[in-house]
Amino acid sequence: MTEKMTETVIEINHLTKKYDMYKKPSDRLKEALSPTRKTYHEVFYALNDVNVKVEKGEMIGFIGENGSGKSTILKIITGVLTPSEGEVKIEGNIAALLELGSGFNPEYSGYENIFLNGMVLGYSREEMAEKVDDIINFADIGDHLYQPVKTYSSGMFVRLAFAVAINVDPDILIVDEALAVGDLEFQLKCMEKFTELRNAGKTILFVSHDVNAVRRFCDRVYWLKNGVVEAEGETMEITETYENFLKKKSLKTVDRENSSSEDFSAYDIVEVKSAELLDGNLQPLEIVEQDSKVVIKVVYNVKDDSIKKPVLGVAIRTVDNNYVCGLNTLLDEESIPWKKGENVFYLEYEKMALLGGEYYFDVALFEENATVPLVYKTRYLTMFISGKYVGEGIVVLDHKWKDTI
Repeated sequence: MTEKMTETVIEINHLTKKYDMYKKPSDRLKEALSPTRKTYHEVFYALNDVNVKVEKGEMIGFIGENGSGKSTILKIITGVLTPSEGEVKIEGNIAALLELGSGFNPEYSGYENIFLNGMVLGYSREEMAEKVDDIINFADIGDHLYQPVKTYSSGMFVRLAFAVAINVDPDILIVDEALAVGDLEFQLKCMEKFTELRNAGKTILFVSHDVNAVRRFCDRVYWLKNGVVEAEGETMEITETYENFLKKKSLKTVDRENSSSEDFSAYDIVEVKSAELLDGNLQPLEIVEQDSKVVIKVVYNVKDDSIKKPVLGVAIRTVDNNYVCGLNTLLDEESIPWKKGENVFYLEYEKMALLGGEYYFDVALFEENATVPLVYKTRYLTMFISGKYVGEGIVVLDHKWKDTI
């Protein structure tokens, strides 16, 4: 068995891109004229000591929040920006889709812009003439091809720009969010072209805020955070880590006071004091692991103990208010404590099988028929679920795939 040879096409070592940030324009002049060389600026690092290595034929994803440095690193690779420090080694020619229609003249027709954009990418008119039919067929914008591009919709614009970049036979293709525009047919066409380029040994760098798109396309992923590589590795592992980071960050900014609203409350009868998310050992939870045991602790203060057979209800909703699961003690034939003063009752979910994401709990107390609410709190408790990418939707049902039954 022969060992597969790898060839490095992009190698980035200790790459730094920094900017001097002045609070006002006059500070720049003060600094230039200062006899003591006093500084009047702060240094902002768009990238700080970044190292990246890409092998031939790989499709590499770059993920991260806005301002993390994703687009900056691609612009340095393509030569749009120069680094402050570090080195970038590239083997092969690059076609890039960084900014929609960069290199296009809005007054020219789409056909004329094919040649213009090709020249921007480093190809002669003769070379573009050999490729123009493939580009026209891929873009598939009909007679609009001969109209000025200033009349194009954003969808037509990106189809033409993508068609040029992807059909000029680059060794390295760089795509920054381009698949966010375009219908299903065009996206399928792009995916087929990606596969064709990869099979031909081409290299693709892909930046997107759509984690699922990165999962579908990429072999490896770099997660950039505040200008540094936070993590790098296998696609599923890194994207799951990144999504869990976003969930934890969102958890810290949840304003429960403002997100909770009471549809009804009879304070002279009962008041819900708190609801808490606990694990199987009754310890507070920040993030719920998919398929783990979850306990909801509800604390309520009874003022009127004459209510007969009161009912406690707990419902789970998605962030867009879709009803996921509603349970109550009447349906499950359970009785809750109802003495004057503070009472506590627990709801155990043996296996929280919901898919990763953000959910809300409604908490309510009803009279014995579970029809009239004594108190109803919506979006009272927030739950963030983390887990592996095992399906899409809200819940993964137990299942098996078989070729025969």
